[in-house]
Order: sequence, then structure tokens, then C-alpha cells
Amino acid sequence: MGDEIISLHMAQNNRDPKLKQRWDTLVELLTEKFSDAAPIDVEGILYLIGLQEFGKPHERFKKEDNVNLIHIGICVVLEPYGYYRFDHYDAQGWPHFELIEALPHLKSGEQSLLIKSAIVDYFLKQEVIC
Repeated sequence: MGDEIISLHMAQNNRDPKLKQRWDTLVELLTEKFSDAAPIDVEGILYLIGLQEFGKPHERFKKEDNVNLIHIGICVVLEPYGYYRFDHYDAQGWPHFELIEALPHLKSGEQSLLIKSAIVDYFLKQEVIC
């Protein structure tokens, strides 16, 4: 079922002329707000999503925690596609997700399209972009 969802979603977004526009708008907006120089990349956006979902944006994090924040971002944006499900918060307040279905092997371009599309969907739902 997951392969079918991804195939359908990517086919729809390959034909969606707004995806690139929304992505560019999102990158510009987040770069202005959170980056001093270069445009923010996918990993940076996933980090921001993880930070938002963790709910402690002013806390200082270790390198390992930063990787965990990116993972949270991935889980959150792919949750609506049925790949992850929120499970619980641990004693330190970190959200944990259950892997429901492994992602299929995707080519680099397909993987990029899926994650960018999922990120755009996340920010549309948050009403950060329209």
C-alpha cells in the first residue's frame, strides 16, 4: 500500500505546478527567518520541524540530539503518508514514533520529491504557506 501512496503522491506532484513555487516560497521564508547566509536546505528544514515538534526551541542541543531532531522532522512529515505513527513521549519529553511501513527504495530524485512534497504539505497544514 505504501508504494502505491508514494507513486500516486509523486505522480500528482510531478504535475502540480504549485509545488516548486511553494517550495521556493518556503525556502525563502525560512532562510530569511533562520539563516544568516546560504538558503536553508532540506536537512535544515527537517531540523526546524523537529525542533518545533519537540517544543523546546531555546534549549542547547548536543550533536546527537540534533540528529534526533532531524529524525523527528522526518517522522512528522511522513506520518500522514502512513509510514510512521506517533507512539509516546519519553521521560525527557522526546517524541517517539513507530515505523508502520518501511519506505520503498527510491531513486535520489524520487526521494527528494517525496520529502519536499511532504515538507510543503506540513507547512500548508501549519498555514505558514498557502
